[in-house]
Parts: sequence; C-alpha cells; structure tokens
Amino acid sequence: MTQRATKRPDGFTKPAHWTNDPPPEPEAPVPESERDDPQGLSPTRYGDWVKDGIAIDFS
Repeated sequence: MTQRATKRPDGFTKPAHWTNDPPPEPEAPVPESERDDPQGLSPTRYGDWVKDGIAIDFS
C-alpha cells in the first residue's frame, strides 16, 4: 500500500485563489406558498411538461 503524502513538496506555493475561509452557509429553501408556480409542480423541477394531461419529456 502506498503511503499518503502528509506535506506539500518543497518549492510548492499556494495559488492565490486558495483560501482558508469556511464555506458559506446554504440558503434556506423557499416555502411552497412563496413559489411562483401556481399549480405547485414546476416542470423544471420534475424534468417534464404536461400537455392535455400527458407528460411530455423533451430530453
């Protein structure tokens, strides 16, 4: 079994975009009552559309 590296190689410099800041907190989900979808079933959420009662998938 190969040993895992525990330190960076000599001469390594950290890229400017690397940070030690913690990740941002996730946003709270939007309640069903405040969504823009009047029927409550967004086609983009379920991946299909309904036309005349028939689900049509465009993928």
